[in-house]
Formats: sequence, structure tokens, C-alpha cells
Amino acid sequence: MASSSDATSSAGSTPEPSEESESGSIPESPEGAERRGRVRLRRAAVMAVPATAVAAGLMILTAQGALGVQFAISGMPFTVTATNLDGEGFAQFGGLDQMAPGSPNEGDTGGQVLVVVSAIKKATLTKLCQSVDLGGTNLLIRAGEGSQKVSAVNLTTDSTELSGDASFDNIEIGNDASTLDKSHAQGPKGVFSQQADTVHIGNLRQTNYATTAAVFKLPGLKLSFSDKGC
Repeated sequence: MASSSDATSSAGSTPEPSEESESGSIPESPEGAERRGRVRLRRAAVMAVPATAVAAGLMILTAQGALGVQFAISGMPFTVTATNLDGEGFAQFGGLDQMAPGSPNEGDTGGQVLVVVSAIKKATLTKLCQSVDLGGTNLLIRAGEGSQKVSAVNLTTDSTELSGDASFDNIEIGNDASTLDKSHAQGPKGVFSQQADTVHIGNLRQTNYATTAAVFKLPGLKLSFSDKGC
């Protein structure tokens, strides 16, 4: 509110700013405080959730988070399926991905998405399908449906859902993510993780927010629009 001296100033004077707190900052609105509280709650959830590994379904939840990708995600999830995934050098830990500031997809999350980061040093996939819902239609990508498989080097996926029939060779569960040495990626110190020499997942299905790879080869690539996703 303006002071009494402002009320008696000349008509052409500039109004003083709203009343500030003793610390000098403008009091935060209840809506802003509630939103910041939700963002902090999500960060706390990443630090508090215990981790578990499931042989059929392959789900990992982590004790603390780490950024899985180094770019701002769109916030639009996409589906990835494959009849088989085979990988050498496997690691997995939890993370938080961040949307671009002011993204229309952030909702009440503050633009943050809790994800499972899966890293595979060398991977092959059979009958890969990827689809993203654009609102009434799906952008559909297919590859590796012939004799040649999709292949990737230093493949990293940030997922909110992952299912399939999984098997591992020489698996280690409960590693500190900063000590991972079987794949190309490590997490921060104190983060629960797992790693294995090899991984096989049949009937793979993922809901992803980001995918990166040093090399990604897609033989028989087909891109189309469809009323159905993968």
C-alpha cells in the first residue's frame, strides 16, 4: 500500500511499489508458496523412495535423484516398444528431468519429472516402435523390422514406466551410483543404483521423456502419422 505522503503528492508523481517485508522482499502469494511447496515435495520424494529390482518388469526407484539428460525436455512423453532389447554394459539409477522454463506442459510439477535413468553401452533392438501423441494423431517411427536390428552406442533413456521380461548377467544391486563402471554413465554420490555385464528384455515397453545416444542406427526407418500409437 502507498504511504500517506504518497496520497498528498502531485498528480504526476510515480506511485511507490507495494509494501515489502522487513527483509526487503515482496511477500509471496499463497499460490506461489503452494507451488514451491509442491516442487520441494517432488525433490524430497526422489530422496526418500527406496529402490527395488524386479526380474519380470524391471522397475527401479531410487533413494536420491540425478539429472539424466543435459537438455530441457519438452514434457511430452513418448512410447517405445521392441520385441527384444539386448545390451552390454548396463546401469540404472533415478533422476529428475527439467522442462524449459514456462513450458505449457509443466502443470503443477514446476517442470520437473521423476525418471528412471537406464544406460547401456552397446544395445540392439528388434522391431523398434516409437510414438508420440500430438493430440488426436500420433507421430510413429518404426525401424529394425527386417534382418537388420536397430543398434545404439552409449544409449540413455529417461523413463517413467518400463516393463518387459528381463534377465541379467553378473548383476550388482545397491551400488553407489558414483562408482558405476560397467556402462558409460554414473550418478551422483549417495544414489542407489544397479549395474550388470549384460541385459536382455523381451517385450520391452517404455514411457520415456528423453533418449540420447552417441550413435543410433535405424535400418528400415519408417515415419508416419497414425491414429494409434505403439
